[in-house]
Amino acid sequence: MDIAKRIKEAPLSPGVYMMKNRGGEVIYVGKASSLRKRLEGHYHAYRKQSAAKDALLYNTSRIDWIVTSHEAEALILEAGLIKKYKPSFNISLKDDKSFPYIKVTTDEEYPRLLLTRNKAGDPASYYGPYTDVKLLKAALAFLRKIFPLRACRRMPKKECLDFHIGQCLAPCIGKVDKPVYVEKIRELCLFLGGEKERLISELNKKMARLSKDGKFEEAALARDQIAGLTNIVEKYRNLDVKDELSVLKDMLGLPCIPNRIEAFDISNISGRQSVGSMVMFLDGKPYKNHYRRFRIKGIAGIDDYSMIRQIVMRRYGGTLKSKLSMPDLIVIDGGKGHISCAFSELEKLGIKDIPIIGIAKQFERLYLLKRKEPLIPPLSSGALHLIQRIRDEAHRFALRYHLLLRSKVQQASELDTIPGVGPKKKSALIKRFGSIDEIKKAPLDELIGVKGLDRRTAMFIRGHFRGKRIRNS
Repeated sequence: MDIAKRIKEAPLSPGVYMMKNRGGEVIYVGKASSLRKRLEGHYHAYRKQSAAKDALLYNTSRIDWIVTSHEAEALILEAGLIKKYKPSFNISLKDDKSFPYIKVTTDEEYPRLLLTRNKAGDPASYYGPYTDVKLLKAALAFLRKIFPLRACRRMPKKECLDFHIGQCLAPCIGKVDKPVYVEKIRELCLFLGGEKERLISELNKKMARLSKDGKFEEAALARDQIAGLTNIVEKYRNLDVKDELSVLKDMLGLPCIPNRIEAFDISNISGRQSVGSMVMFLDGKPYKNHYRRFRIKGIAGIDDYSMIRQIVMRRYGGTLKSKLSMPDLIVIDGGKGHISCAFSELEKLGIKDIPIIGIAKQFERLYLLKRKEPLIPPLSSGALHLIQRIRDEAHRFALRYHLLLRSKVQQASELDTIPGVGPKKKSALIKRFGSIDEIKKAPLDELIGVKGLDRRTAMFIRGHFRGKRIRNS
């Protein structure tokens, strides 16, 4: 590779760059606010010095990069890639005591997330080192949006600004139960320790469980965490995705590399608010413009097979057929019965050349139409991990829609019992406050400010949620 030419191709955007030697091994990972300017800096320094003095660029045969939305995200990605590849030219940082670390205390009732330069011999968990203090502070603020944990040295007697901007769960005033807070600390440590895939998988299961139990606010918090983490993880996952797609082609015996993959899933609880989802991955990456969700029509109770038939027919036989290109591979969340149902619907439409596979949750086995026994890839297989990510994304998208519908039903039914609140007022309340919980907390003057609500109706609403009876005279 012509390194000088490659550097000129680099964007001016923030991101992370990786220098590789002739054997393809990553020897250095760096971050930059402008990738091209940083790489040009490396190159100019190399031209001015002898090869012996600049061993890094002398040993570099290839440069790759990942563009990020801002430099703070690049810092987090850089740390993850250094942990993954252990580049020889980054290791020297470990011995430098002047660089800062992320510290998670473990000897406090409600542990803290903070920045420190002193890696003391205490029981805390340390992550790093990092090379840029200013940028690390920005990265910590970014992390606190996903993991809203306390940073205060002493717990105050009332909530601070961090709580109001969504960067702390406010254990100081009892806004969060201790087990929930401790779980957030465990999740943060998984993330900082490089277990991002495992954490996202755990959060997907947690969101499903909370939704089933009717804990919609906690489920929504898990959903937001998944969204934030997925955005980070996708950035450096793309490094290996071409290899994963090639291996997947060979493993499944596909006629071509499956650059366009569509996956389907069903979500319901006891057959209520049944929905289906379709997600699309292009070149191994989510392509959300082509995501679709389906509200199941005319099917009562739990009947996954009929629901799969319906959403496959609606995708490939309805108006979407002309709007979206055909995929190279279809993935169904389920076993042999599920893919057989999908195939029979495609046959009715005269579509016979799109491969279909199913993936069963319990043992992560792959089901193919022409194979009697399921395919059991190694758990370390990158191709399997790709299919799992696509399956999990279809599940998350379906569950999110199901959660939305259930929440609307719950909100509507609770407001329906209040005298004087009809469809228009109900809609105005939800639009103004967003959720039943926010309506419950709203003071009287804010309720009166809602379009269409008079003082008496506002008092009925406030009294309803506070257990007070208002005489209707």
